[in-house]
Amino acid sequence: MTEPLLPRIRPAIAALAPYRQGKQAGPDAFKLSSNENPFDPLPSVAEALQHTTPINRYPDATAGRLRARLAARFGVDPDQVHVAAGSVSILHQLILATSSAGDEVVYAWRSFEAYPSLPLVAGATGVQVPLTAGARHDLDAMAAAVTERTRAVIVCTPNNPTGPIVTAAEFAAFVERVPGDVLIILDEAYAEFVTAPGAVDGLAERVFETHPNVVVLRTFSKAYGLAGLRIGYAVGNARVLDAARSTGIPLSVTSAAENAAIASLDAEAELLERVAVIVERRARLADGLRAEGWDIPDAQGNFVWLPTGDRTDEVAAAFAAADLIVRPFPGDGIRISVGEEASVARVIEVAAATR
Repeated sequence: MTEPLLPRIRPAIAALAPYRQGKQAGPDAFKLSSNENPFDPLPSVAEALQHTTPINRYPDATAGRLRARLAARFGVDPDQVHVAAGSVSILHQLILATSSAGDEVVYAWRSFEAYPSLPLVAGATGVQVPLTAGARHDLDAMAAAVTERTRAVIVCTPNNPTGPIVTAAEFAAFVERVPGDVLIILDEAYAEFVTAPGAVDGLAERVFETHPNVVVLRTFSKAYGLAGLRIGYAVGNARVLDAARSTGIPLSVTSAAENAAIASLDAEAELLERVAVIVERRARLADGLRAEGWDIPDAQGNFVWLPTGDRTDEVAAAFAAADLIVRPFPGDGIRISVGEEASVARVIEVAAATR
């Protein structure tokens, strides 16, 4: 029997592996694979979810209340704030807005696993710049990789999955080397967890004002614990963000997500107390792993990085056998999210046994 014809798919898309989410955990396991916040939602945030637009009605397509709130917080015009279904959605929109066939997008590697697919889907070419020996961005090499074909550069700090930050001084020097008509995306999804002195803070330093080619990304998924609602934001030049808005899927931010984000800002002091707990656990986890002989890079997100190299699958299997669901990157290493308190000692114990 002749097989039916199917629609022709772009070869590059047919060869592209779908985004691989962190493995789900069973009822007795700790899920440490997705950099989620281990705390339950605050009661005030849960209450806000009860007062949303009825689900038979569309949400506000502009997320206007949240944009106004964020604009007041950062001292910018609402048009300089863009809200979408997670910061990765904004990344996708910005790459679509700037890059197409024949263009290039520069990013560090290894970094966030969604980065390689973004230029490919847009028809552009991704240019990967290796991390330094300390698992940090090599901004000198990234600046040198910028050519006449470059349309965007992504800087992830703290770097996911390895953990180190980019300093303010490093970023300032980098921005000066990149032409003004090349978009620089400063991806700060884990900014609230940073304790390292001298780290860049794109919003506090208002880099987007002196350099309108810089857009700063943040998210409510990590520190604010709203990963399941998918909501993130960008601050930058209004014309650049208008281009992102033009490429986005309309009505993708639900009223539930917007209400929860506003309630989270209202409860920020309480939420940041939880962040402090996670940061303290992170320090104990990293120190404990180093004490067992693991070379752990500076951990500034809500995760640590085990450079397991060729042993990655073997070590990941040992964690899984101990009901610890981690995120392996075959051939490179394992990212372990900072989770519940009871998981810390167990992670260290298994890591010690596999050393």
